[in-house]
Amino acid sequence: MQRYRFFICDVFTSTRFGGNQLAVLPDADGLTGQQMQQIAREFNYSESTFVLQSGNDHDRRVRIFTPTTEVPFAGHPNVGTAFALAADGQFGDIGGELNVKFEEDAGTVAICISEDEEGLLNCELEAPQQLSIGETVAAAQVAGILSLGESDIRTTTHQPQVASVGLPFLVVELASRDALERARVDMGKLEELHDAGIVSDIHLYVRSGDEFDIRARMFAPYDGVPEDPATGSANCALAALLTHADPLFAEGGSWQIAQGVEMGRPSLLKARTHRAGNNIRTWIGGHSVLVAEGHILA
Repeated sequence: MQRYRFFICDVFTSTRFGGNQLAVLPDADGLTGQQMQQIAREFNYSESTFVLQSGNDHDRRVRIFTPTTEVPFAGHPNVGTAFALAADGQFGDIGGELNVKFEEDAGTVAICISEDEEGLLNCELEAPQQLSIGETVAAAQVAGILSLGESDIRTTTHQPQVASVGLPFLVVELASRDALERARVDMGKLEELHDAGIVSDIHLYVRSGDEFDIRARMFAPYDGVPEDPATGSANCALAALLTHADPLFAEGGSWQIAQGVEMGRPSLLKARTHRAGNNIRTWIGGHSVLVAEGHILA
């Protein structure tokens, strides 16, 4: 039995006990995949990360686990892991800005670490893959899954649509903030979607028109995450999908995204895209804060 150091961070927030919780094991060499899954289940956050030395042209290899499975890419785990390693001094002096590369199953994840005017670390990742689009799902079926009416689903820009830049989500635009707040997953109806082989991680959003451009929620109960307070990979997919489908963002755009408000863990995610022809590059970033550190036995 060995002791492994860990950090607990809150990601996509500058305030402790907001944002999305993340456990980071910064020196995980020696752990098996089975042990990593057990540790992720023990922390029981939406994701935990395990940092390994990389034999390739990368700064680190990072493996990401939900409480039930390993995933090839995720947003807040990358942002939080880069923050934790930088705050621990593992990348040396940031010098205003530093670029690092993580090796992951979805590909190379490039992250820019910088200090803002208040001295806080900001980490912004570039999604490892181009936008890929999967199945569409009828508005009536999605409404039933979300315990909403069909009129609560907005289809002007796109149908409920599977989209991915490294991890797939069913992206659904809603007609109002009221609908966003009322959404509740009907597990029986979600099971029908899951059994049909369609992605059952659902990312909801509304164009809020307030201090934020977008307000969002994400449900992934089949990954052991009833609701996620900040989902970088889903909001990356959303930003890329809007750039693909909405003429307002034909050359790219930027969005301030609020998530986690309904859970009492408000988060702020900053997404941006740039389009050149069919090539859409997507970034997402934000602040993180350290909450705790310690050791776990494995």
